[in-house]
Amino acid sequence: MTKAIISYTGNPTELIDIFQPFPYGADSINISGGVMKKSDIIKRLRNETDLTGNEASIVVDTFFNEMAGALAKGDRVEIRGLGSFHVRKYKPYTGRNPKTGEKVKIKPKKLPFFKCGRELKKRVDYK
Repeated sequence: MTKAIISYTGNPTELIDIFQPFPYGADSINISGGVMKKSDIIKRLRNETDLTGNEASIVVDTFFNEMAGALAKGDRVEIRGLGSFHVRKYKPYTGRNPKTGEKVKIKPKKLPFFKCGRELKKRVDYK
């Protein structure tokens, strides 16, 4: 895998402002079907900075690849204002096949887990 380093010579607050919440009714990403995709994030980054589409794609891919790599190593990923990601380890257990009712041994596994941060809870009107 090739690592890319992007140098951004503009105002650093411009990059931070991209991820600030929109006031209701403000122009935002046009999300089709209520689902935000990676391409929507790339488009927003491209529109809000002077990065090209390819550079914005590299930034977003690098961000997600680094997060996934850290989790694969067992590290914790914290993003202020969003939440934290960590890996939960599950012990082996005996389950049942729902069709036959037969006992099945389930192997130990590790799965990524997300814990929502306080700011995100407030933003989505969590009560």
